[in-house]
Amino acid sequence: MSDRIRILVADDHAVVRKGLQALIGTEDGMTIIGEAENGRDAVSLAMELKPDVVLLDLKMPFLSGVEVIRKIRDAGLPSKILILSSFADDDSVLPAIKAGALGYLLKDSSPGDLIAAIRTVGRGESSLAPSIALKLVREVRDPQGGASQAESLTDRELDVLERMARGLTNQEIAADLEIAERTVRNHVGHILDKLGLTNRTQAAVYALRQGIAVLDDKKTSD
Repeated sequence: MSDRIRILVADDHAVVRKGLQALIGTEDGMTIIGEAENGRDAVSLAMELKPDVVLLDLKMPFLSGVEVIRKIRDAGLPSKILILSSFADDDSVLPAIKAGALGYLLKDSSPGDLIAAIRTVGRGESSLAPSIALKLVREVRDPQGGASQAESLTDRELDVLERMARGLTNQEIAADLEIAERTVRNHVGHILDKLGLTNRTQAAVYALRQGIAVLDDKKTSD
């Protein structure tokens, strides 16, 4: 990915697309390269433009957001998916994360939170609204063999996974553990392979679910 984050916006409401264009247009280091008003166009434009980040609504005509994610993943595109939705119910959140979304924000999030989430997801790291993170921890069921999968991780990989679940970036993890950032990236790759997961968001949820890390409810709700 270049220093400038190239974004595809997919939302069936023109006023939302225009609002995002106005907001993101004021930010250095990011630009909207395309807009889609339905899921079918979102997939087509993603294939053509290969954006760094797809800012995606879940409820759209022709193809749902989850279907869009699956088609982008199946095509092997490197684009990162950030969901921006009005819906926080289980039937919306869980399928999107399982399909491969790296981030999930609600449409009542602040502009600052949205810009920060775009940058975070653009780096390939997870960004979840606090309420979404808590929902995932409380609602997602343990995968079969989850405990044995955790036992396959080394002590250092567990250290990295715990910090991933707390939302630290690779750079922050490297500083905290006094290791190279490249080493952190290697550990993250090994963690995902061993746990059979596809991205950092799923790894963070796994860590919280297994008790490898603890999410502070009080801190999250501040």
